[in-house]
Amino acid sequence: MFRISNHYVSKIVAVLLFIELGVLFAAGYLGVNLRFMGKPEYLSDFRQFWAPVGVTALSILLGMSAVGMYQRNIDENLRATLLRLMPSFGIALLVMMVVFYAAPELSLGRVLLVIVLLLSALGILCVRTIFFRLVNSPMLASPILFLGSSELVRDCMETSHQNLRNHKYNIVGTIPVAGEDSTLAMLVEPAGSLLETARKYKAEEIVVAVQNRRGGALRIQELLECKMKGVRVTDAAGFFEREACQIRLDSLHPSWLVFGSGFDQSLLRTFFKRSFDLITSCIMLPLLSPLMLGAAICIWLEDRGPVLYRQERVGKNNEHFMVLKFRSMRVDAEKAGTPQWASSGDPRITRVGNVMRKYRIDELPQLFNVLRGDMSFVGPRPERPYFVEQFAREITFYNVRHCVKPGITGWAQVRYKYGASKDDAVQKLQYDLYYVKNNSLFLDVLILIDTLSVVIFGAGT
Repeated sequence: MFRISNHYVSKIVAVLLFIELGVLFAAGYLGVNLRFMGKPEYLSDFRQFWAPVGVTALSILLGMSAVGMYQRNIDENLRATLLRLMPSFGIALLVMMVVFYAAPELSLGRVLLVIVLLLSALGILCVRTIFFRLVNSPMLASPILFLGSSELVRDCMETSHQNLRNHKYNIVGTIPVAGEDSTLAMLVEPAGSLLETARKYKAEEIVVAVQNRRGGALRIQELLECKMKGVRVTDAAGFFEREACQIRLDSLHPSWLVFGSGFDQSLLRTFFKRSFDLITSCIMLPLLSPLMLGAAICIWLEDRGPVLYRQERVGKNNEHFMVLKFRSMRVDAEKAGTPQWASSGDPRITRVGNVMRKYRIDELPQLFNVLRGDMSFVGPRPERPYFVEQFAREITFYNVRHCVKPGITGWAQVRYKYGASKDDAVQKLQYDLYYVKNNSLFLDVLILIDTLSVVIFGAGT
């Protein structure tokens, strides 16, 4: 893993992306030669094709990203790749149509474009088949030791197994800690100091997952010695942040938030984020206006009720505002007067509302909230005051999510299912904390791309 603008990026995914970018340019070069074979006047200067080939390659990469082909846990088998390539190429064609309409000189031409797309698809299938076999080789696995013998260690181990697209680990065992009961089966016999134990088992990293750090259980001097001798030392909170892209509450200490990096709230970051929100909203509103008009007509035709509804939500610095949404429930959805979670198969949701929720169409009027400055395009989901008061009392660090503007979409929305309970709120908070800590323009763009995948496949509802 490495970091770009504070966000952890998988080295495996980055390498795959650059290899496939090269494959796409190679497909463009080969396609031009096949198309104009025997016509040297076209092939004498290939530089004239670099810009059109570049637009095609970047459009395909955007389409592949939008359908989740660069997510860390994507299944690498041939069938899954084929099923995702079809919609990704469809998105790429839509993007190219817009670009070619605005700049016709960037078009490859229909025949050449078909050839390049076929070669690109073949190249990507071959690359992924070989690449993932190499990545899964045991030779590339990094030996790792865990210090501790509690449930926190078990959670760390499960996380390391679930994120194989990030990095492949060879868990050599856990070093027991006095005072912690354990039923883990992977305890190793210490060989003197931590450094000696790490060298005995050839561990490249020690993850500290000690829940009770009092009484010398943390072994600071020995951990410092390991770090000075080239063995990486990571605490559990940092490990979860790196591998799961979330900040786990059960591993978190207040000092880690206070003294750690991130939480950029500078004027420069605020300026760029607000500029990004305004530009994106001004582009999206005209493009999506036909869809919004169609949704409004369908809502009215179903039950002749109001098209929009306003609901009080909590925003930045705990300030309240009225959010705009397309109405997806019956008019009398909360006739009892008490706020309720929407549940799976909720009878209050209308037929049109069910479709809108699945594809996030009901959220589109919030673009006006973004223009007003109540919300950002990307940020934590704004919750109702009733639930915020409840969660702030029961969930540690819940109010940290209110130090940034709420968003139409966000890290928790694209990484976790729709929340309908306190447990779901805890899980989503862990992703929200990651976003608040590591928010950047780069992460915002990644979330918008992932949002396309959520919308296309109707996930997370």
